[in-house]
Amino acid sequence: MKRAFISDCEGPISKNDNAYELTAHYVPNGNKLFTIISRYDDVLAEVVKKLGYKAGDTVKLILPFLKAYGVTDQKMEQFSAKTLLLIPDAKETLRHVRTVADTFIVSTSYEHYAAVLCHALDFPFKNAYCTRLRIDEYALSTEEEGRLRKIAQEIAHLPAFDLSPEAKSPRDLPQEVQNTIQQLDMTFWKEIADMKIGKIFSEINPMGGREKAEAIKDITKRQGIQLSDVMYVGDSITDEQAFRLVSENGGLAVSFNGNQYAVKNAQIAILSDNSIATGLIADVFCRSGKQQALSLAGRWTRETLNESTADQALLNRMFELHPRTLPKVRIVTRENIDVLAEESSRFRKKVRGEAVGRLG
Repeated sequence: MKRAFISDCEGPISKNDNAYELTAHYVPNGNKLFTIISRYDDVLAEVVKKLGYKAGDTVKLILPFLKAYGVTDQKMEQFSAKTLLLIPDAKETLRHVRTVADTFIVSTSYEHYAAVLCHALDFPFKNAYCTRLRIDEYALSTEEEGRLRKIAQEIAHLPAFDLSPEAKSPRDLPQEVQNTIQQLDMTFWKEIADMKIGKIFSEINPMGGREKAEAIKDITKRQGIQLSDVMYVGDSITDEQAFRLVSENGGLAVSFNGNQYAVKNAQIAILSDNSIATGLIADVFCRSGKQQALSLAGRWTRETLNESTADQALLNRMFELHPRTLPKVRIVTRENIDVLAEESSRFRKKVRGEAVGRLG
């Protein structure tokens, strides 16, 4: 039976958060600026549920500041190539999966980074869905550039905050956080939106949230398969809708070093510093179906792996990398979901670093 393997990029395939790294490199206090905007993104997507807004639009909100600090398409391409960090064995895993399934990448990443990644993986860029952007096409006046630089520093010096999973409406947020959100609302949707550069907010459509779900639908249509034939791998808030679309229609949703948003919407959680476990689950799913993949995840031991139908070369690599303790692979259940989400979030920071690992 024909099946499809679809994966997010940053997290399951690479260690980068390219937009964060670009901002930290080119914008003074850019790490703080991006972190505040990322938290704001979480609030708009999960708490406010702002009309027309989706998780991952951080990569759109940050663009006026990148432009103000002289970032060009060429700089984005060169920086992405210089800083690319693949998850160990990602190239080999994808090479194998492509022999058993139609394989695609669906990522919020800018197209510059996605192109560099695909080149490094020997993966066809035509099979990558990403955030399309030509930043050189946007002009910026001297006046707007100066104001945006000041705004960037104002945002970077706002108090940092985390979003509680229990927050269901803006009233559930601490007053200080509510004040910050109100200030950011005025900054983005009034001041910057009214600038000439503000048209970037309406013209750039990040590949996050519902767009990832739409990309999956497009892939199934292109390949002539059903959603039940799809295995989707993700790790963050931008994958929630993709996870739900796949799992609610009989496919398999897999979190790889996911944060709470990913684990709580996945059927299988993988905690690993390399991609071989993903490859084994994908191999079994694509050749034998969802139930066999779930069965393998539910009895994840050396004995059951050796007795499984999984590819022998992948198994040999797994045992070579993990002679004593296997990477953690678990079916997500009502009983273990909270503990697993916390453990996966911690492991995510270990693999990708504290700063990137904390992002939504």
